Amino acid sequence: MKQKIMSGMRPTGRLHLGHYLGVIDNWVKLQDEYDCYFSVADWHALTTKYDKTENLRQDIIDVVMDWLACGIDPEKSTIYVQSLVPETAELHIYLSMITPQNWVERDPTLKDMAKILKSKEGMGTQVNYGLMGYPVLMTADILTFNADLVPVGIDQVAHVELTRDIVRRFNNVYKTDFFNEPQPKLNNCSLICGLDGNKMGKSFHNDIKISDSPEETAKKVMTAITDRSRMRKDDPGHPDECEVAFKYWKIFGDTNEIETVRCECEKGQRGCADCKRQLGAKINERMKEIRDRRTYYEQHPEVVEKIIKEGSEKARVEAQKVLAEVRKLVKMY
Repeated sequence: MKQKIMSGMRPTGRLHLGHYLGVIDNWVKLQDEYDCYFSVADWHALTTKYDKTENLRQDIIDVVMDWLACGIDPEKSTIYVQSLVPETAELHIYLSMITPQNWVERDPTLKDMAKILKSKEGMGTQVNYGLMGYPVLMTADILTFNADLVPVGIDQVAHVELTRDIVRRFNNVYKTDFFNEPQPKLNNCSLICGLDGNKMGKSFHNDIKISDSPEETAKKVMTAITDRSRMRKDDPGHPDECEVAFKYWKIFGDTNEIETVRCECEKGQRGCADCKRQLGAKINERMKEIRDRRTYYEQHPEVVEKIIKEGSEKARVEAQKVLAEVRKLVKMY
């Protein structure tokens, strides 16, 4: 019997190369070995975007199309929308009753999100109740399927540790060993910065989207920061000081291409503009099949809707099994 994996993403817009290289490509590899549940976490989107829901439905569809285009296979993995599995919300209530307030307040990501909201949205000291409870809702997402493993980056291990704490408390309070203590499964993935050298993100306007056209991609790559010390085309370059472009080459190029770029740059035989034009073509080559698949799903929205409906129904069947046992343990009527 395969171990279960659960993970998800908030639907906040079309996904970019950071999502693909940092998360989705890893999911694609995991789905052959594990029983995977991948959630479009629309409730989590409301924790900070509760007043900006006009595009939420389309954002959900865009996330699913990006997943499918990148290789998430609905025949292998369960793709579902969080709010279409209401059992997660009920489980969240039970877990919230046993979770101490200070456990939630110490969550590092919650602290970071609160700082961002205060600085960018003029919320002062106000943090909404839903955002405060998001670490417990995330735990409910994982425990809805009693998952064994949660794929995360090293910076997200604290999330899984909180889940494990809540599991131990639940099992202790209700004298059971029903819930697994899920383990973090560290991603083995490529990390990519934004075109300006900072973290890639939609709100930073420094991303290349999975769904961008070849022309859009090429244009964006031309804005990538290179070696700031290089003044002329034939000046000797410093690839390891190239803030973005050479980092991209190390992700998208093969061994020979990377070495060629390095040597030509160091000898002043490769200008930054030409280098970025070739890099844009290389990225487009890598993304062609993915974008072709995405175009298919854009032209067949009924296929996407069917995948969402069937995946959510399948997820709900599994969730109902877990919740039925939880209700017995908690002694609900």
